[in-house]
Amino acid sequence: HLEGGPLPGGATAIDLREGALTVMQVHTSTIGDATVLSCAGRLTMVAAPTLRSAIDDAVSDGRVRVVVDLAGTSFVDSSGLGALVAGLKRTRQAGGDLRIASAQEQVRMVLNLTNLDRILQPFDSVGDAVHGW
Repeated sequence: HLEGGPLPGGATAIDLREGALTVMQVHTSTIGDATVLSCAGRLTMVAAPTLRSAIDDAVSDGRVRVVVDLAGTSFVDSSGLGALVAGLKRTRQAGGDLRIASAQEQVRMVLNLTNLDRILQPFDSVGDAVHGW
């Protein structure tokens, strides 16, 4: 799928640094009135714009309740955190919210160390994140 561009219902970012091919895929789905963005790969400087774009697309389409499913995300750097915070701001300005779900241990640790878990509270599952809206 690399030559063909983004996957159906999603977007792809490619990281060629250090000679290793790293691909971040963002797949979009819906549960009720929530948009679920499932991220697979490393959420880094290269992949962050892909996530930002997916969030912007959802909000522009009037879907302001966004869950970012991080079950398939093994690593997040400062650019990835920036994309999540920017997405939170964008959804809230539109009258919605952004929630994160299924974050792996490294991602939870980074959120905790940066105190971002206070504004980006991680939910254990997508279902938990969607519940209560």
